[in-house]
Amino acid sequence: SNSFCTLLDGVVTMAHKDPNAAPDLEQIILDAIDKGEQLRTDAFAAKLGVDHQALVGSLKSLESGKLVTSQVEALPRWKFTDEAQDIMQNGSPEGALWALLADGPMERGALQEKLGKKLDIAVKNGMKNKLFKLDKADGKQVFSRDAAASFADAAQAALVAASKGEKVVDADVDMLKKRKLATLEAFKVFHLSKGPEFTTKRVKPVSDITREMMLDGSWETATFKQFTLERAEGREPAGGQLHPLLKVRQEFREIFLELGFQEMDTTAWVESSFWNFDTLFVPQNHPARDAQDTFFVSKPGASAKPDEKYLEDVKRIHEASYCTSWSEAESARNVLRTHTTGVSSWVLRHLAQSSPMGADGKRQFTPGKYFSIDRVFRNEEMDKTHLCEFHQIEGFIVDRNLSLANMMHTLHQFFKRIGIEKLRFKPAFNPYTEPSMEIFGYHAGMKKWMEVGNSGMFRPEMLQPMGFDKDVTAIAWGLSLERPTMIKYGINNIHELFGHKVDLKFIRRSKIARY
Repeated sequence: SNSFCTLLDGVVTMAHKDPNAAPDLEQIILDAIDKGEQLRTDAFAAKLGVDHQALVGSLKSLESGKLVTSQVEALPRWKFTDEAQDIMQNGSPEGALWALLADGPMERGALQEKLGKKLDIAVKNGMKNKLFKLDKADGKQVFSRDAAASFADAAQAALVAASKGEKVVDADVDMLKKRKLATLEAFKVFHLSKGPEFTTKRVKPVSDITREMMLDGSWETATFKQFTLERAEGREPAGGQLHPLLKVRQEFREIFLELGFQEMDTTAWVESSFWNFDTLFVPQNHPARDAQDTFFVSKPGASAKPDEKYLEDVKRIHEASYCTSWSEAESARNVLRTHTTGVSSWVLRHLAQSSPMGADGKRQFTPGKYFSIDRVFRNEEMDKTHLCEFHQIEGFIVDRNLSLANMMHTLHQFFKRIGIEKLRFKPAFNPYTEPSMEIFGYHAGMKKWMEVGNSGMFRPEMLQPMGFDKDVTAIAWGLSLERPTMIKYGINNIHELFGHKVDLKFIRRSKIARY
């Protein structure tokens, strides 16, 4: 309306009184809203001759103080490439080629001198629209106008219409996009109106308190700028973070507890060879007991003698089964434990001996389910998938007349909770389990089968020296902690997960393990 134009003219005049001073856009907005009904930021910015984003910035400042309210509207707006700007000014390449061919056919070389790089674009689009004919004379390409063709520069017309905000038909929109001349973007404009605390006599809030304000007391009546903390991330506190291995370990621990297992104490990393090997029915000449595979402890080099009767029972069954002499000195040698199965052996022995003998000559045995997750040590060559120390997930169930079916069911229950629902079992050999099986799981994310553990039934030669009845069986398994952790966090090299090369940023940013 005329009144609105008069208002804007007055605002513009006020904004340009001092040519050297930047306009106070916030005050201009307040004065305009006070005199008019509503403003739209794109039209207002164009009238003022200021950048639209600068006007929006002032609007947001006023809006934070509740002086102004706004409603956003997303409008389509064309964004033109440099090629499009050239076409709007000078016409399309095919238009230039059409003009050059007005006097008759021309060879490609002559056209190349006139049009340069634009010739290929002109030929491509002109031939598509059947504007030109291509012939060969003396081995040279000759272009001419198609006699049946007429030319109107559709590209230039569509671009000019789009730049003026006029409607562009769908066919021309597709043409501009395919030729990568222009793209449609959402352009946000704001409709402004008075806010709940609107006033034109604005007191500019103070952002910082100064020494002068403290001295003259003006700080008591000053209006301070409010802090906006919604998007303030702040500095991350430099506190401790759980290692990803510990996060996965805790998740696995909770799964075992949910399944009714009890946790074993595995805090002693040094074991005697008796508990680490002999009680598990591992022969004393087994390669796993060599220095190439095991770390032997020098101080103290030997452990105290275990229960005399149990020692003799273990010795007797070794010598009877393997037909070799058994050394008590070898049994006493201390090692860094090569597995946590030695702890399982100790717990089983304690269960057997703590069960009272019944009138029928059988022990009053209470079945049990136990697990542990802790570190073990092997004297192995290190590479990107192997370390000298790693974590073993140990578990066993002891009861009367258990079978492989019981073990397979339990393993299915565990792996299902960590997202591996398909299992396969392959026969294997272990000195202290028979039968023994390797466990393979299908990882849906990696789309392949992979070995995830080992399992079996503890041999009678291991259980009976402990004092169990013949019908007592124990199913057991050993799993890796590192492999599922590497899969969970997308790690290919184990040194990125464990050891002195681990990036502390990775530890801080790793998410909680949830399956």
